[in-house]
Amino acid sequence: MTSEPIPVEIVPDSEHKGLVGRLPPRLRGLALLARLDRPIGWWLLFWPGVWAIALAGGLPDRWPLVLWFLLGSIAMRGAGCVFNDIIDRDLDARVARTRARPIPSGLVSVKLAAIWLVALCLIGLVVLVQLHTLAAIVALASLAPVAAYPFMKRITWWPQAWLGMVFSWAALVGWAEVAGELSTPLWLLYAGSIAWVIGYDTIYALQDREDDAMIGVRSSALRMGTHVKPGVGAFYAVALLCWAGAIWLVRPDPLAVAALLPVALHLGWQVVTLQPDDGAGALHRFRSNRFAGLLMALACAVVGSSL
Repeated sequence: MTSEPIPVEIVPDSEHKGLVGRLPPRLRGLALLARLDRPIGWWLLFWPGVWAIALAGGLPDRWPLVLWFLLGSIAMRGAGCVFNDIIDRDLDARVARTRARPIPSGLVSVKLAAIWLVALCLIGLVVLVQLHTLAAIVALASLAPVAAYPFMKRITWWPQAWLGMVFSWAALVGWAEVAGELSTPLWLLYAGSIAWVIGYDTIYALQDREDDAMIGVRSSALRMGTHVKPGVGAFYAVALLCWAGAIWLVRPDPLAVAALLPVALHLGWQVVTLQPDDGAGALHRFRSNRFAGLLMALACAVVGSSL
């Protein structure tokens, strides 16, 4: 006698009320597994690559590269989520917000998830072959930290820092592709992106603090305790300082650094209005970082295109 899969519900941070919600159950499960219902993830993976392309002077000539990065971000973010869900399936079954995910709910088997993972990686391979040698090597080097990420929440209070390295990796690839080297401004841009990711993913982790504490999963939101707001503010401040340094090295002009003012104001709004015990509010501020990424992209485009 086989047990019926648990119906897949809409988890609190899902946005699959459109096309994904109308798919047949198995296809819907695959789409949810790759988080196609939550575009915020691939936006956040995509933006650092655009920043690097723009700041390195790749716009407007390299617009096709931006589109390839968009496709790669969607595919590889999906692949990372599938891999993460395969590894975390037992933990996900014990957390209220994640127990409805396709694998713990029984809608998608681990074998089918593995096949889907390979398919998404093949799409990533198509993007990879569009790159020059240095950028392709840098892109391939991301596989190790991506594979290690699901285990970080088991061994460190700062899995968000590891996620920052992974979710900022597109900046390394984009800069290598446009500039043909990994120069100093890139490392400041990359460091700033890591700090930005730690900040916004700490906000995201506020939704799971009680469940994470109960099952022994670690996060920066738990580590900061009652100091979440100043902690997030500090990481956002580090991000802005690093980005200002990167822009200054590219174009040493106070007006160039002033291009960061819109994104600085937006990040400041997130911190000032953040209520750590309001899960819905935390999710809203987390999602707003797709707009923060756009503001940063515009700043980099203004500075980089004037070279």
